[in-house]
Formats: sequence, C-alpha cells, structure tokens
Amino acid sequence: MSNEPTAAESMKLLSVNCGLPREVEWHGQKVSTGIFKSPVKGRVLLRRLNLECDRQADLTVHGGADKAVYCYQISHYEFWKKRLPEVELPMGAFGENFTIDGPAEDFIFVGDRFSVGSAEIVVTQPRQPCYKLGIRFGSDLMVRRFLASGRTGFYVKVSREGEVGAGDDLRLVSREADAVAVSEVTRLYLAESFTEHDLGVLRRLVKLEALPEGWKEYFQPLAEERPR
Repeated sequence: MSNEPTAAESMKLLSVNCGLPREVEWHGQKVSTGIFKSPVKGRVLLRRLNLECDRQADLTVHGGADKAVYCYQISHYEFWKKRLPEVELPMGAFGENFTIDGPAEDFIFVGDRFSVGSAEIVVTQPRQPCYKLGIRFGSDLMVRRFLASGRTGFYVKVSREGEVGAGDDLRLVSREADAVAVSEVTRLYLAESFTEHDLGVLRRLVKLEALPEGWKEYFQPLAEERPR
C-alpha cells in the first residue's frame, strides 16, 4: 500500500462541536455526560487532550491523548435520518467534535496523519459506543444499532496543536505502509472466528504505532491464534 496522499482521501471539516458535561437523569439515576455537543463559531484552539471549548465527563473511558477528538462523517447522518425519522439530528448529534465530509471507515486508516487548520491529527481507533449514546437518543437499543451499522466514526490524537474551524480542509499528510482500515478494526473486534487472512491483518494491526495500547493488548493474543 502506498503511503502517499491521494485526492480521494481529502476531507472537509463542516462543523466543530463542543460541550461541557451536564447532569441528566437516566433510568432513575443522575448521570454526568459530555455527549451533548453543539456547533461553535469561529476558530478554536485544538490542544493535546481536547478542543479548548470541550470537556469529557468520565475520563476513565473518554478523552485522553488517544481520544482527543471524535470525528463523524456527514454521510452517516443520511443513514440515520432514514432510520430515526422522528429524531432531530443537528451536527454534533452523535457526540462528535468534528463533523466531516469525507470517506467511510473503509478508507480511513489507523495511523493516517492529517493536517487541519494549523494543527495536525493522527487516526487512532474506531468508536466503541457506551450507554451514554443511548442517553443522547433516549434508547438503550441505540448502542447496539450504532455498532452494528459499522458507521462508527473515528478518534484522533493531536500531533501538533493549532487552531481549527469549520471550512478547513483535512489533508492527508502520510499513511503507514501496512496500515489497517478503521472498519477492519471494528470487524475484527466483533469477529467470533478468524481466517488466515484475518490473522495477517491482526499481526499488522498490533504493530501500528498509532493503535492505542489497550487495543494492542486485546488483539495481541488473538493474532497468535490458529485460523478457525
């Protein structure tokens, strides 16, 4: 696989979405969540851990350097509008920081490095939705539906801080030679058995520098299995 950027892999930042944690009631309990995001105007400083206007509620599972920014494709909104016709879906509805116009997860690879505004970001992993996505949509079933759809979006870490804003291009700077698509990470995570091809992908995946350690620890034993 070539590590040279191509025009087909350029993206556009349509909306920058931020939100501070708020307390909501869910199944009779008070829950703090930062999933409610709204578009912001102007340019925003992107730091190593998040946008300066954004915060996460539970830092044990959200946020951190490997999940500094969550990106979600505008094309996925059309999919959900057909399946959730009764739900308002403004940009930021899925808790994403960047609503982007770009290709699906099949064409976004772990380790992809993009420039955006004066910042630079690196793709790290797909989203694993938690129950708070269900809170946002008022349905416990939403978590399962979201994961099953394959339309996970992806997280990035910040390799260079800078300012970003709606309208910025995301330009692919580099791609690792043995990169693995974000969609493949999700597929392998959900797989109950592996072919020889799958094991080869797993072996490539665990060697990727950008893949967070938690994912490597999960996939490493699987990469050593026999096909079944």
